[in-house]
Amino acid sequence: MTKYIDQGKNDTRSGYGDAMTELGRTNPNVVALCADLVGSLKIQPFIDENPERFFQIGIAEANMMGIAAGLTIGGKIPFASTFANFATGRVYDQIRQSIAYSGKNVKICASHAGVTLGEDGATHQILEDIGMMKMLPGMTVINPCDYNQTKAATLAIAEYDGPVYLRFGRPKVANFTPVDQKFEIGKAVMLSEGTDVTIVATGHLVWEALIAAEKLEEQGISAEVINIHTIKPFDEEAVLKSVKKTGCIVTAEEHNYLGGLGETVARTLTVQHPTPQEFVATQDTFGESGTPEQLMEKYGLNNKAIEKAVLRVLKRK
Repeated sequence: MTKYIDQGKNDTRSGYGDAMTELGRTNPNVVALCADLVGSLKIQPFIDENPERFFQIGIAEANMMGIAAGLTIGGKIPFASTFANFATGRVYDQIRQSIAYSGKNVKICASHAGVTLGEDGATHQILEDIGMMKMLPGMTVINPCDYNQTKAATLAIAEYDGPVYLRFGRPKVANFTPVDQKFEIGKAVMLSEGTDVTIVATGHLVWEALIAAEKLEEQGISAEVINIHTIKPFDEEAVLKSVKKTGCIVTAEEHNYLGGLGETVARTLTVQHPTPQEFVATQDTFGESGTPEQLMEKYGLNNKAIEKAVLRVLKRK
């Protein structure tokens, strides 16, 4: 299998912040909005260089979405950023009515998603956001896996015309994708080819999938690993091509199995190519307070869980 090297752990939210700094210098139409979380979203450098293009809305996320929608009418490209829980659950009506329904060119940038938010606990650890956002007609949903990919995704969505939900996280995680990568919205990335099982992963679980694949290789199991950074539009062709070769699949995500990547894959397979599938995801539950490592272990969201899921699905081929 293809080996990947961690170039040095970094948080995906810093990828977003550094891309915003770059966009501030290269795209005069990009403006930033935040709901009193500038430090957490890493956008202070953008503000320092472009104070006239920043809007501090305060703890009024619904208002932020409405303002962002209005800014698009004048040709601006608003990046509205806050924690994922507040960027979706708290403001779903405003997103649906003011942004998605009219196809406004708003970029909803959501940090601190999933249980890896850690100690802040269940009230902040949203695990339903991908499902909520992918159900909105016309909404593009992106969940990059590391710092480099988050930076590339942020730059890419500035060039894309339409509403986007960009999901990223708080902890420092492995940074292993190319620095100079070309981010293609809706295009899966083949990380390692295999013949026995397909593992499709998104976000923080992509690195865990690569670790699991290495462990499986030691057992004589050849795993194909695909990075699904775009949940919607979904790259059906890449997944179908892979499962027709391997005959079974494991999906891995830091999200509820209801509504997430796994459900999108399951629908695709049911309609076009029925295939045994196992889900690595949270099981219809809320999170709790703890370190990211403790929570990933407890909720079965790490490489060990992926390895076990592969062994289960292989028995169903």
